[in-house]
Amino acid sequence: MADELVFYTHPMSRGRVARWMMEEIGQPYRTEVIDFGPMMKSSAYLEINSMGKVPAIRHGKTIVTETAAICAYLADAFPDAGLAPPTTSADRGAYFRWLFFAAGPIEAVATNKAMGFVLPAERAGMAGYGSLELVIGTLKAAVAGRRFIVGERFTAADVYLAAEMDWMMQFGIFPKEPEFLDYVKPLQARPAAVRAREIDDALLQAHPHPFAQAKK
Repeated sequence: MADELVFYTHPMSRGRVARWMMEEIGQPYRTEVIDFGPMMKSSAYLEINSMGKVPAIRHGKTIVTETAAICAYLADAFPDAGLAPPTTSADRGAYFRWLFFAAGPIEAVATNKAMGFVLPAERAGMAGYGSLELVIGTLKAAVAGRRFIVGERFTAADVYLAAEMDWMMQFGIFPKEPEFLDYVKPLQARPAAVRAREIDDALLQAHPHPFAQAKK
């Protein structure tokens, strides 16, 4: 019997990125929606993720947290989906580079901008991302004229990167550069991406984000 795959998430969280990956691997999984507040900080869920955050997965006895780690794990755990270059491939390095560029510099610079934190120019070298302009320029050069971020195949790095870029553009953190749109739009139109959005959008009716409720 195959190990059960359980997905812990909330439809208004980074779990939407992991949901896309879950749909791409084409394997059955069970969703447990974890609401923000007491449920996410409950002792039962803290046994899954001691940070009290989503997403997380449990695959048999293995627990994985952090969205990029979930994407990388699933790609390797289900190789038939073809979502990671083989370990012997020359593309493996670039695959990890861009997957964790999204999880590192992009996440950090986005958080700082959203919080209104301005990095002093003389301390830019202390930040892993350097500056927003540097991140945008690096990413623009990386995706320009490319269907996929690594070689000629779609991978988990595209899932994470395209989802992050789409979110950044929606909220005005990244400009809607033609190169960004040309890369993101076709990937967001993939059947698995569409299914993932439809599933999470439907769940939002029963599990709204508390911030959204507060604004009403």
